[in-house]
Amino acid sequence: MRARRAVGNLGGALAIGLAFVVLACSAPDVSNKREFPPTVPPAPPAPFDASTIDTRWPIKHVVFLIKENRTYDHLFGTFPGGNGTTVGMDRGQPRPLQPGTDQRVPGDIPHCYNCALVAWNGGQNDQFDQGPMGDWAYTQLTEEQLPNYWHWARENALFDNFFASAIGPSFPNHLFTIAAQSGGAHDNPRRDGFFSNTFGCDAPSQQLVEIVDSEGQTSMVPPCFDFLTEGDLLNRAGILWAHYSASETQRGYIWSAFSALRRYREDPTAWARYMRPVDRVIQDIHDGYLPAVSWITPRFELSEHPEYSFCAGENWSTEVIDAIMKSPYWKDTAIFLTWDDYGGFYDHVPPPQVDGFGFGFRVPLIVISPYARQGVVTHELGEFSSVLRFMEDNYRLDRYLTDRDRNATPLLSAFDFTQEPRKPDPLPLRTDCEGDPFSPPAQPGG
Repeated sequence: MRARRAVGNLGGALAIGLAFVVLACSAPDVSNKREFPPTVPPAPPAPFDASTIDTRWPIKHVVFLIKENRTYDHLFGTFPGGNGTTVGMDRGQPRPLQPGTDQRVPGDIPHCYNCALVAWNGGQNDQFDQGPMGDWAYTQLTEEQLPNYWHWARENALFDNFFASAIGPSFPNHLFTIAAQSGGAHDNPRRDGFFSNTFGCDAPSQQLVEIVDSEGQTSMVPPCFDFLTEGDLLNRAGILWAHYSASETQRGYIWSAFSALRRYREDPTAWARYMRPVDRVIQDIHDGYLPAVSWITPRFELSEHPEYSFCAGENWSTEVIDAIMKSPYWKDTAIFLTWDDYGGFYDHVPPPQVDGFGFGFRVPLIVISPYARQGVVTHELGEFSSVLRFMEDNYRLDRYLTDRDRNATPLLSAFDFTQEPRKPDPLPLRTDCEGDPFSPPAQPGG
């Protein structure tokens, strides 16, 4: 069967119908209680002096902090100066966005690949209401519900024209954050009717993902690839990096993107060297072990993924950002804070279609740095590959991964490298988060 070669030519997929879309999006997920032992213990951290790296700009440390499942309109739709809205479109009719919650949502919102195609509706962006949780798609938070994010957006640089790389859910988008491609995947690996806590090479043999090859053919394959990543480019340049994520025994390990790269997941030495438990990230910052480049993904319960608490997730992000600001790293760090996909929430800007995979819907990007322009909302076009392009240009890596990072801009509208470096701006944790953030969800999501 011939695969769809571009999202813009995917009208046939919409004929599946909402009933099938909701079924695909709400397939049974994993138990919260079963655990697999980690295959490789992490290596003890080693200090790395990034100040000796020859960089194009005065940035020696890049932190790519990736949260979960929120759109620009959902979080920043009322932000002054940004391209937001308070009224969505629902099947051709205006629909005001209702007040959302910064606590727990009753369940997950459909956001699979086919769900996203239906929501996109050929560029109309008007069919986000899908399934029993569909009303939550048309909700919006205000400044009081994400005070720290709004503060740092106001004091640094906020992008309102930044998109997820792929139209769909986590798996393809997290691969884009490390490789400017998804290996041909549009959707998450399937976990129908069996337990799996991974989207990688260590998945059960029956767990497969559909990919589209360069000829447009589809096939079902294990979620285990061999393509080049940004980590490989950094290795060639002798620049230390790490990917912080949940461990194999914790929810959120599905976002450990390098687990889907065979040469890392199946090489105990490489895995131990470059993959670090996210529970250790703040300690590494305190102890001086942060590498030059860090990808940071949270445990599921602190990710802001429905139905877990947004408030608790913002507090965790605050702890990480505060730790950097209170450390010697602050003086030469750029933090790129974003969300991995739309999570089912409404956004009014149709995503540009640059190839057969995306862009996906708009997500916020906040660039926090002593060299960030203060109080700017930038309309520069970007996606996750743009952060990789910044790394490539800053560290003079002299190579690109795919057409995505080659054609991306390095987000320089966020910076003024001639300005006096700005002082750190740590914030207190919120005290209004309700309940235990680690209590099990009513409807486990993925």
